[in-house]
Amino acid sequence: MTSPFNLPAPADLQRLGQALAALDAINSPDPEYRYFTYSPGWGEQEAVFELNDGEGDQLLALFRPEGCVINGYLLGYDAPPVAELTQGLPAAFREFMFGEPVASIGTTFCRWYTPAGGWQASPAAHDEDGAEELLFIFDNQPATYAEWATEYYTDETDRPPIRPAAVAPLYQHQPLTKDLALAINPELEDWPALAAELEIIGYPHEL
Repeated sequence: MTSPFNLPAPADLQRLGQALAALDAINSPDPEYRYFTYSPGWGEQEAVFELNDGEGDQLLALFRPEGCVINGYLLGYDAPPVAELTQGLPAAFREFMFGEPVASIGTTFCRWYTPAGGWQASPAAHDEDGAEELLFIFDNQPATYAEWATEYYTDETDRPPIRPAAVAPLYQHQPLTKDLALAINPELEDWPALAAELEIIGYPHEL
C-alpha cells in the first residue's frame, strides 16, 4: 500500500499542528481538556504534534529534517505488530516508532513522508485501519475545526458556535490578538496564561 494520502506536506502539516494547538489553548484554558497539543522542542531538531481524545484514541506526528512520521492508535481496531506497519520506514523514524511513548500507546496505523517518496505506508497496511477517523482534521479547512470544536467545546454551554471565519486567521498563521481570540472564545480572561501557552507552542501573537 504505497498510494498517495490526502495529507499536507510536512511543513504545512507542522504549521497546521501549531494552529490547532493554539486554537485548543484558546478554547480550553485548562490543558486537561485539550484535544490538540504541539511540542516544538520534543528532541534535537524534532517537534511533535499530538491528538489525544482522553479515551484511548491518540495520534503523534513527529517532524524531523528528514520528513514526518505519524503514529495512530484507535480503540476497536486491529493493532498488528509494529514491524509489519513500518515495513519500508526510513531509519530516521525508527527510534520514534519503536520507542516510548509510542510503544506504550500502541499502533493501528502509520504514515510517513520523505521528500523522495512522499506520503507512504507499509505494504502490509490496509484501508480498514480507521486512520480517517483521526486524520480528518488535517484537511486544512477552517470549517472542519470549527464544526468539531463547536460540538466538543460549546455543547451544553452558553458559548456561541465557533465560526469558520474566526478560525481562518489562525490557519493562515496571523498573529493572535485579543480580538481574534475573543471571536473564538468570548469567555477568555487570563491573557498572560494564554500568551505563555502560545510561546510554548511557537505560535505568533500580540497579546
